[in-house]
Amino acid sequence: MSSSDLENLIDLMARLPGLGPRSARRAVLHLIRKRGMLLTPLADSMVRVAETARECLNCGNVGTTDICDICADEKRATGEICVVEDVADLWAMERAGVFKGRYHVLGGTLSALDGIGPEDLSIPRLIDRVTTESVSEVILALNATVDGQTTAHYIADQLEHTVTISSLAQGVPIGGELDYLDEGTITAALKARKPI
Repeated sequence: MSSSDLENLIDLMARLPGLGPRSARRAVLHLIRKRGMLLTPLADSMVRVAETARECLNCGNVGTTDICDICADEKRATGEICVVEDVADLWAMERAGVFKGRYHVLGGTLSALDGIGPEDLSIPRLIDRVTTESVSEVILALNATVDGQTTAHYIADQLEHTVTISSLAQGVPIGGELDYLDEGTITAALKARKPI
């Protein structure tokens, strides 16, 4: 392994989210020290994933088949579709283990500033799924940002009168203290209050 190979690996690692040049350098050194236990299996796994990973043709999840395991699971045909911004959001929902329906990955949010319109996202495919599948509810699990909320309102307008539309509750997180919350979160929590 030449030093240019090492520098190339460090440069590639530094492009990963959350890693800068110094963190990438430390990670590469750790991988080299644990070559047999980490580096070789990691490299083999990355080659396999590079060859087999693909986007689900139905929902946009990432898997190794044309239709992901979630869409292929008949037990998850509950009539509920949870709409998320990207695959990381889908995976976060799955880690929670509470949603047992199917998903739809938009691939981003609407943004006039960035020139991203409905046709740039998988919104038309979502509308098609709602009309062709037995969908009873669409749950909008989009980020509480201006673009996320704009996207949620657009989707709600497009699906109005065709299906029940809901969104995730917003407000005080479990374990959160009011003193540490921003005004927007407190406002959302107050508006979404419910009787005890």
